[in-house]
Amino acid sequence: MKEIGGYFELELNVGEEYYPNSIKLNSGRNALLYILKAYAPKKIFIPKYVCNSVLEPIIKMNIEFEFYYLKKNLDPILPSHFDKEDFLLYVNYFGIKDDTTRDLADKIENMIVDNSQAFFSKPSKLPAFYSPRKFFGVADGAYLFTEKIINDILKRDISYNRSIYLLKRLDLDSQQGYQDYFLAEESFSNEPIKIMSKSTQRILASIDYERIKNIREKNFLFIHNELKGLNELNLDLKHLNGPMKYPFLIQNENLKDFLIKNKIYASTYWKEVLKRVDENSFEYYLTKYLVPLPIDQRYNENDMTIIIKKINEVL
Repeated sequence: MKEIGGYFELELNVGEEYYPNSIKLNSGRNALLYILKAYAPKKIFIPKYVCNSVLEPIIKMNIEFEFYYLKKNLDPILPSHFDKEDFLLYVNYFGIKDDTTRDLADKIENMIVDNSQAFFSKPSKLPAFYSPRKFFGVADGAYLFTEKIINDILKRDISYNRSIYLLKRLDLDSQQGYQDYFLAEESFSNEPIKIMSKSTQRILASIDYERIKNIREKNFLFIHNELKGLNELNLDLKHLNGPMKYPFLIQNENLKDFLIKNKIYASTYWKEVLKRVDENSFEYYLTKYLVPLPIDQRYNENDMTIIIKKINEVL
């Protein structure tokens, strides 16, 4: 029976998810695992510039894989032996590669779109997956679009035990919740495919997505206007679509550490890449010098001005 009365749960607005008609799973890597189970590719090409979590489901399924390099605009360099029966995984980097994704979709039949960094990029006919925790205050969850369905009976995930860092950040600073965040991240490794938890789904149904998308785009453009003359990445912004970060590439050894010391947290995507590429490769340079600047819905033009001021102190 439905419970009536008792103590209150977390109070949330009643709304609708951004992708209500998707398959709702517990993590991005498991969304990829679902796709691999459904399509059973013999071989898949993946970018060298990618997180190790992408490799986990490929290795689990014992699928042959090969890495490919990127151009300096983050477009793929496909090897000459790429066959039409091979699969390609392409990452919509930082949510700014929609045009490339669409162009590739017209040329490559067996393509998987990793939209984990591009939440607001609408899916096409191709299999695609999303990781909302990279954009919003949820501990887990993934959205998946695929025309092929697997027959596995899936259990529903439970999120409360990995959500403590979200509440800690409301009461404390991020450093005091970082260990809980790290443990939550570690918990995804080797986790089976599950249905998205009720709590994650409930939070995602309470979000004002249009407001968030507009803030992200406004902050992105503000920073770009200030830094475009210094940014070594050639960014095509004709179709900006609620990006994840502002990718600032500049050959400066001290910038990222200086920002972090001043509580402007710029992550490294991804340290494991350095072990799989040559030191003279673009991917090595990108991993070493890219500074992904926060432009999300928590911040405004004043915050962007602070970021610019701190960058100028180093440069």
